Amino acid sequence: MRRAIHAAVAGACAAGAARLAYSAMNRRPPGGPKAWSRTNHRGEPVTLLEGPAVAAGAIAGVLAQGIQAGLASATSRATPGSSGPPGWRHAAATALGGAGAAAFGAYDDLAGSGDRRGFRGHLGALRHGEVTTGAVKLGGIGATGIVSAALAGGPPADVIINAGLVAGGANLLNLFDLRPGRAIKVALAAGAALGIASPAGALAAAAPAGAALAVLPEDLAERAMLGDSGANALGGMLGAAAAVALPRRARIAVLAAITGLTAASEVVSFTRVIDRTPPLRWLDMLGRRPAAVSPSPGAGGVAPAPGGTNGAGEVNVPGGAGGMSEAPAKVQ
Repeated sequence: MRRAIHAAVAGACAAGAARLAYSAMNRRPPGGPKAWSRTNHRGEPVTLLEGPAVAAGAIAGVLAQGIQAGLASATSRATPGSSGPPGWRHAAATALGGAGAAAFGAYDDLAGSGDRRGFRGHLGALRHGEVTTGAVKLGGIGATGIVSAALAGGPPADVIINAGLVAGGANLLNLFDLRPGRAIKVALAAGAALGIASPAGALAAAAPAGAALAVLPEDLAERAMLGDSGANALGGMLGAAAAVALPRRARIAVLAAITGLTAASEVVSFTRVIDRTPPLRWLDMLGRRPAAVSPSPGAGGVAPAPGGTNGAGEVNVPGGAGGMSEAPAKVQ
């Protein structure tokens, strides 16, 4: 019961903070509205401010969870046998993972050019001495994952696994931010799976899930999108939540799944797979506006936007396979 209350408080704090941050940033966008404005697959304007807002909200929820952990720890010292939420180290590690992923994602959102896409594109550029913004993000989120996992503590093997979960989760969720609401739905499904796996998982995933729910209406209505900043932050924090909640064997299995899906994204279009699988397509379209119709439809009946395709044939993906964007932003 105590865990459920702590999870509800963390989720509510995250949702409230995300809405406040989104409203405040829309009133006074850092760098001006133009820096955050993009055109979606319908040719309509959307803002990337949802990304920093959801990251700020999720981090606020995790910090609220850390405060609860401190209070519960004080209570447990006074009351032998009592238990509270995960300690401040776990909260700090999750917040750090989210903040680092959000910062490097925002850098890629705002400074990328779109010339290189996917792991192959960015690593190939590095071999020729070119450092892309996507490569900087790849290295930055990897380093963030290592520091986050080290802060959470544990044997070296666990630190390595947990670092992979944070960095891999950040990158994988970014791959789904290609259509309105898709990445948030995947994040909520991942949070629900963690909650089913263990009570600790429900608590650890509460803050990112609460923040994601708070901005879902904006995403579905195609007024805003997560961008690399928001998708990387949510994915990294959910990876950190898995690191806290799951036993080692389960974490290894999750990391293997993340690695496999990321590798598959280099050659397979997730959008095409979803569009060709009726249950997945139904979930993907749930709450969304009907797909646009074009005389020359791309994947899913949506006309390709100027963003072109990635190595997997995915349309409208300036981030490309692997989410390592060199474009100003992905296009939903």
